[in-house]
Amino acid sequence: MTSKTGAHLRLLGVSLLALSIPMLSGVAHAEDASPGASTSDEASAQAKSGIAEGSDILVTATRANELAPVTASLQATQPQSIISRSFIEDSLPATADFNQIALISPSVSNYGAANGVGLSESKAQIRGFQDGEYNVTYDGVPFGDTNDPTHHSNTFFPSNTVETLIVDRGPGNASQLGQATFGGNINMFSRATREDASAEIKGSYGSYNTWLLRGVLQSGAIRQLGGAEVVLSAQHIGSDGARTYSPFKSNNVFGKIMIPIGPDAKLTILGTYNENSFNQPDKDGATLSQIAQYGKYFSLNNDPNSQTYWGYNHTHKTTDFEIVKFEANLSPFATFDNRAYTYSYDNETLSGSDVTLYATASAADIAKANMVTLTPGGAKTVGVPGYTKTNKYRVYGDIAKTRVDFGFGAITAGAWLEWSDTYRQQRDVDLLTGNPNYVEKAVKDPVTGIATPANIKFDQNSNTNHTEVFAELELRPIAGLKITPGFKHVNFNRRIDADYNQTTRYPQKLSNTYTVNLPFATVNYEVNPALSVYGQFARGFLAPPLSYLYVADPSFSTIKPERSTNYQAGAVYHGHNLSIDADVYKIDFSNKFAQDLTAPASQGVVYYNQGAVQYKGIEGQVTYAFTQAIAVFANASRNYAKTRNPGEARTQVANAPEYTAAGGILYKQGPIRFSLIDKYIGRQWFAEGEPDAYKSNGYNTAILSARYEIGPVRIGLEVNNLFNAKPVTNISPGKTTLFDQYYYQTGRAFTGDVTLTF
Repeated sequence: MTSKTGAHLRLLGVSLLALSIPMLSGVAHAEDASPGASTSDEASAQAKSGIAEGSDILVTATRANELAPVTASLQATQPQSIISRSFIEDSLPATADFNQIALISPSVSNYGAANGVGLSESKAQIRGFQDGEYNVTYDGVPFGDTNDPTHHSNTFFPSNTVETLIVDRGPGNASQLGQATFGGNINMFSRATREDASAEIKGSYGSYNTWLLRGVLQSGAIRQLGGAEVVLSAQHIGSDGARTYSPFKSNNVFGKIMIPIGPDAKLTILGTYNENSFNQPDKDGATLSQIAQYGKYFSLNNDPNSQTYWGYNHTHKTTDFEIVKFEANLSPFATFDNRAYTYSYDNETLSGSDVTLYATASAADIAKANMVTLTPGGAKTVGVPGYTKTNKYRVYGDIAKTRVDFGFGAITAGAWLEWSDTYRQQRDVDLLTGNPNYVEKAVKDPVTGIATPANIKFDQNSNTNHTEVFAELELRPIAGLKITPGFKHVNFNRRIDADYNQTTRYPQKLSNTYTVNLPFATVNYEVNPALSVYGQFARGFLAPPLSYLYVADPSFSTIKPERSTNYQAGAVYHGHNLSIDADVYKIDFSNKFAQDLTAPASQGVVYYNQGAVQYKGIEGQVTYAFTQAIAVFANASRNYAKTRNPGEARTQVANAPEYTAAGGILYKQGPIRFSLIDKYIGRQWFAEGEPDAYKSNGYNTAILSARYEIGPVRIGLEVNNLFNAKPVTNISPGKTTLFDQYYYQTGRAFTGDVTLTF
């Protein structure tokens, strides 16, 4: 990067640190910094290290980019959207989860959050790729569940822990790590430390009796510790929730320290702990019969003789996440970066067995549902069937990278090692008494002949052992041109050691290993300091989830990892008043997992690869600044995500909108902050095959936000879902349409907040 372009490393008033934390999908460069520099120099330091880890962050400090809620980097090698802390603070509810933050991006849609923004989990889609088909990272560390790489949006990282979020709509380079490299990446970056000391206290209150209290403390540079900087944050949320009898509580603490180690190295230690407690059934949608009787936001009731009694349906989740990062300049031409990390998740749930059994609300159906068996092999008696569920895991990993610059190019190489240990169980109980409910079918161990207790659905330990090694060669044959081929080898092992395996319900020890070699190639050409163009070719990979080992004999299955081939090209322009970027893409997705329904009964459940999906489309985002204070923005996408199965008509993938659009106006000057932003999610289907009963013609969500500063006090007002739209956002198909579960967008919600800074 030249000194001229390096001077433009700024976005929306966000610190350089937020825009340069590594682990996205490319290389950043600067000329004067080191890992031992202070926080204000950290971006330049990391830029100099140039570890090829993610989307290059080069955002020109023009009028348009200082106001834009979302923009892209001039050094991007794939389509991206950079979302700053300024947008998170000024334009979104403080309870927002990372999917709500990412929603402003083109091609991103979501559903869930049916209890209110951040008050229940949501799921995001990128170009029609579902959760589990793309990566989510935090400070460059990929994370997700261990049975498949899905995510819990409000469980690990509430918005007080996020400085910047970047949506990369593509697999990245070879150095982009994660289990699901073909659907894209949501990359979060932790709150930045600052050179100057400060403290902030925020309180908010709003609809559904929702209140939030948050504190953020910045130590500033501590001279006695060589310029070390610390940031601490704590947050509490309490709410009655938008749905009936669905209260939600959350507590989060976060801490981070950056310690310079001489002039050429630094150590960063980060930790966060989160606790959520809430009442909802394990499968929490409402049937049409329940909606007709109790309204769109029915979830639970106060009848202790029903499975939907609030006291029988509750979940307690705790998580922690820790990273120790060491960065060093080994020489003027070589750098080294290592991140050791661990994180855990513990979900303890009590739930009614099947709340959809009340779909008809007839006395006969309710009586039939409320039967339990309290002795093995005994007769059924009146009760309330439910179950306990545990899903807990601990993950350990290490990511090491080194980069050597040789003038006309650079080479980056590294490895990712990760291991996980998981325990999962589910047992049937009578919710009235808490006693075991012996309701499961009789099953015997085929080896020992010992019968499985009829109250145990599964009791299972599992592990993953995951290794990725990669190398990238960045070539700079002429000024402004970067050509970066890369290669990655993946080795992924899943292992089950179950006392009672899920589905089969008898003891099993099973294992499977998946390997793949993935090529990558990206090009970025800086036409001039304001315009760049890029292109990408990449292969993606997704290992089968743990559920494909819930079979009597895995040798009958012929499952191979899902694969993708990505082609993308685009351009980014940062003018004084105009910021614009656009791209086109085509992704071929093959080896889709399916169950072989023709397999003989003697083989049990058998899985194989059948069919494919093709994704293609066009995307763009633009911001125009009329003055230093006023700007308008818009983004949109047209997304094609259709099946390509032999002998079948091509249909749009479920939960894959055909298009998205967003637009709004922003005003930032002096003590005033104002924004009106609307996101539209286009036509989609909630089930495969485009059935009319599961079609949505599209819906929008508008957020109005206004803030005014009076000295150290900032007063704010937000109106979420300004136009009070309450459409269906998802339908979970049941055994018949009578038992389908519906989810609706919550109605208009108001929040007032006061922030004191000193």
